[in-house]
Amino acid sequence: MDSRLKHLLSGSDLPGWVAWIAQDKSGVWWGFEQEPNEGHDFWYENEVGRYLKIIKTEPNADWRNTLQRI
Repeated sequence: MDSRLKHLLSGSDLPGWVAWIAQDKSGVWWGFEQEPNEGHDFWYENEVGRYLKIIKTEPNADWRNTLQRI
């Protein structure tokens, strides 16, 4: 992971409401207000929180292991 991506995912440049980050299978990193649910090849909001697209990187076959609280 390059330093720019590490900085983006550290949460320092994200809105204060982002509490969770995760990457989907296609490589897009998302920020979520509430812990997201796992879909077939992506994460989705649980209908009570906001979400935003952070950055698109390379697709990741191990995307299910990227969910983390920040």
